[in-house]
This record gives sequence, C-alpha cells and structure tokens, in this order.
Amino acid sequence: MKHTHFLLMAAVGMLVVPLSLRAADMKVIANPSVSASAVSADDLKDVFLENKDSLAGSHVDPVLEKGGPAHEAFLKVLGKSDAALQTYYRSLVFSGKGSMPKALASDAEVAAWVAKTKGAVGYVSADASAPGTKVLEVK
Repeated sequence: MKHTHFLLMAAVGMLVVPLSLRAADMKVIANPSVSASAVSADDLKDVFLENKDSLAGSHVDPVLEKGGPAHEAFLKVLGKSDAALQTYYRSLVFSGKGSMPKALASDAEVAAWVAKTKGAVGYVSADASAPGTKVLEVK
C-alpha cells in the first residue's frame, strides 16, 4: 500500500513540476510608456482577451508570439489552447467587438515591436533579451 501511494505521489509530482516550469519559461514585457510595473494574472488575461485596454491608467495593446515555448507558457496563463484563442479572437472580429492582436514569429520580433510601440505589451521567453522594454511582474 505504501508503495502504491509513493508511486501515485511521484506521478502527480511529475505532472505539476512541468506546468510550473512552463509558467516560469516566459516573462511579460511592456513598452516603457506603460506606467504599470506589475500586473495581476486576471488583469493580464483581460488585456490579452481584449476585455480591458489599460493598465494603471496607461492604454495598452497586446502582441502575441505565433508559437514556441513562451507562447505555450502564456496559453497556460490564459487557460486556453492556441486553437481556442484563435477562435476567440475570430469571434471578437466577427462580432465587431475587437480585433486580432498583432502576432509575431519570435522573441526578438516581439521585443523589438514592444520596444518601439507606445503601449505595447507582450511576452517572451524568460531568458530572452528585450532591450528597450520593461518586465512586468505578474502577481
């Protein structure tokens, strides 16, 4: 019985650790014009799901990566699959309630866009260089 309990706990541990590591595999970045230095997970979801267009009084525009580890980690924050997120954005466009956020191919492209675009908010891999941006702490 103890052996079965140990195996069950080990299996659960293997599932939990990768999820937490994935969330740590990305960071949220913003253009320096964004006054916020931290953001709640709920506010971050609201910005990227276009339910909210400001953080700490600053207008923000989200930018996505098209794929990769940072994008997969961010999808976990949103609680959506990539297909579900794309469907969500298409429904916003179709209903006239929103638009498709800019989607770029790499960490470098996202970092460069965020650095030069007033109000831009995006995400990159945790170890990515993002000169000209600031990192927002996600609480």
